[in-house]
Amino acid sequence: MSDASRRWGLALPAVTVITLFSILPLGVVILYSLLTPGDYGNVKWIFSGEGWFSVLFERDMFDDTLSLSDAHMSILLRSVGLSLATTVLTLIFGVPTAWFIATRPARQRAFWLFLITIPFWTNLLVRTIAVQEMIRADGVFNRILIGMGLIEVPLQMMFTNFAVLLGMAYVFLPLMVLPVYAAVEKFDFRLAEAGYDLYASRAYCLRRVVLPLVRPGLIAGSILVFVPSLGAYVTPRIMGGGKSMMLGNLIEMQFGQGRNWPLGAALSITLTLLVLVALVWYTRLTSGRRANG
Repeated sequence: MSDASRRWGLALPAVTVITLFSILPLGVVILYSLLTPGDYGNVKWIFSGEGWFSVLFERDMFDDTLSLSDAHMSILLRSVGLSLATTVLTLIFGVPTAWFIATRPARQRAFWLFLITIPFWTNLLVRTIAVQEMIRADGVFNRILIGMGLIEVPLQMMFTNFAVLLGMAYVFLPLMVLPVYAAVEKFDFRLAEAGYDLYASRAYCLRRVVLPLVRPGLIAGSILVFVPSLGAYVTPRIMGGGKSMMLGNLIEMQFGQGRNWPLGAALSITLTLLVLVALVWYTRLTSGRRANG
């Protein structure tokens, strides 16, 4: 058997799994996005671009005039905005946490990492409901604020963009901490000491010595948070209700109550393309860094 045949034979199981569980389902979704909606769900096998057209535009039900789909655009912008805000928020809290763990004695690091990974043992729905119990009208935060005399009426935090942001930041924070920790752990702290010896300020040393070396961890953590945030469904559904929908909720609605499968499939491909753009950006950024040494 030649080397090429042996390599193809070894790769055949992986290629088969990828084809059956990734490429074929994606092909079905693309095909459905090009068909006509059925009367009660499903699709009619009549090719049409109505699904893709409805992603950005809508027709008036009376005079059939075209206009930009404000609802879809607002949900799209909200999804991207909340995903970016979640990424920034997890960076703000995740980087100091990862730095703290990486600077502990070697014997203590395993304990702190164990605490970070504990949330992964719990179902996502349970974690989201736990956050809901903290910020609802009669939740822990409002009780504390009322008990301290800071407010008289409970703050309405549920079913807002803030609630969705808080829920996603809590859920995805470990995905930021772990890659940043891996990068900081490899950092040679003698380089920072050398910067101090050369009279560099802490801010300058952080900007020119520390951040460039831990940058791969920051980028990896940002991608790991941004991508699942963009397609989140459970957290926006519980924390945002019907007021702060995201793309995942809109897609589910089209396959459920809306019974417009082509539109739901087109929105799914749109979400996939947004994720692909983020991954391409990450690949170009990291490959450019390697090319520059």
